[in-house]
Amino acid sequence: MSDGSVNVESRTSSQDKRWTIMAALLGTNTAILLFQGIEQENNYSKLREYALTVIAAAIPFQGIYFLIYTFLLENDGKLSDDMMSRLNLASALCQVIAYVSIGGIIALWYRMSSMVGIVFTLSSIIAMVLVRYSMKQQT
Repeated sequence: MSDGSVNVESRTSSQDKRWTIMAALLGTNTAILLFQGIEQENNYSKLREYALTVIAAAIPFQGIYFLIYTFLLENDGKLSDDMMSRLNLASALCQVIAYVSIGGIIALWYRMSSMVGIVFTLSSIIAMVLVRYSMKQQT
């Protein structure tokens, strides 16, 4: 196995981790919108309305992330450095906006129980820091 293949494997592995995290977040957000939306119709809450709005606003950015990711995979090595930079920036912005949807999830948990909301908030912060730290590439 050559050194180049190891490098490609590690780069792909890092991209796959991001893909998996975004897919899990998209699935969670879609499920929350479905079930909490049904509950919202039966038992209206202003806080739930705000939380669902934040979550719904993030979903298109999650979809765009997947489009960019797929485009980059299909055109690996064919794009200019300028185009790669712009697409990587757009991808990073989509990820950040997708992470904002966790704020909507936190609000829903606080609505149910402040104790659960606090613990979920702390664990979310710790989990995001751990994920970002583990995905950080050595330079």
